[in-house]
Order: sequence, then structure tokens, then C-alpha cells
Amino acid sequence: MLVSTRGRYALRVMIDLAENGTNGYLPMKEVAKRQNISLKYMERILPLLVSRHLVEGIQGKGGGYRLTRPPQEYTVGEILRLTEGDLAPVACLDCSGTPCDRAADCRTLPLWQELNSRINGYLDQVTLADLMK
Repeated sequence: MLVSTRGRYALRVMIDLAENGTNGYLPMKEVAKRQNISLKYMERILPLLVSRHLVEGIQGKGGGYRLTRPPQEYTVGEILRLTEGDLAPVACLDCSGTPCDRAADCRTLPLWQELNSRINGYLDQVTLADLMK
């Protein structure tokens, strides 16, 4: 599993909103500047976060983005699955993939299943609040 730039940037944006958005909406330009992310890239990340109700945004004067829940209610796993899709370490465990015809005889399948379980379990335990510390 390799986390893409999109996943890493989404985490940075979410942490920034958690740390700086306690008093309302934050303009995209401010977040982009603090995080050294281009506006063009931000324009691809934020609509995805809005579409899944992780953040909300408003247009116009005083507009911007803010979290929809407290930081302790967001997990890294939730954010990365949104941006990366399935976090499976091998294709045969990917939810969108076709079942492997060798699964019944695969000696390594239990290894990959346990790794997948540990990856997802760990990422589902770490919250935005944890990353803010």
C-alpha cells in the first residue's frame, strides 16, 4: 500500500481545518498557503471531502471550509479510504477487485488478510485529534 499525494494532502487539509477552524469557515487560499498546496490541487481535494460530508463549505464573503464534526470523530482510515479507495495491501483483498480463483489454495492469503486487518485497524484508531498533538 502506497498512500498517494492526494491522501497525504487530504490529511494535512483536515488537520489544518481542525487546528484553525474553531471560529468559523477558513478560506481555501489560507489553508493552501499554510500547507504549501497549490490552489489547483485544493480544488480537487475539497470537493471530495465536501461530497462525503467530512467538511462543509460556503461561497462568498466570509466563506470557506470547516469540519462537520469534532476532530476526535474523524479517523485516518476514514479519510484515506475516501481519497485512496480500498487500503488493501494486495489486489486479491481489494473490495472492488474480482475474487481470486486461487484463494482456496493460497498459502499466503492468511498473511495478507492479517496485514490488511492490522493496517485498517490501526488507521481506524488514529484520529485527527491524535494527529493534532
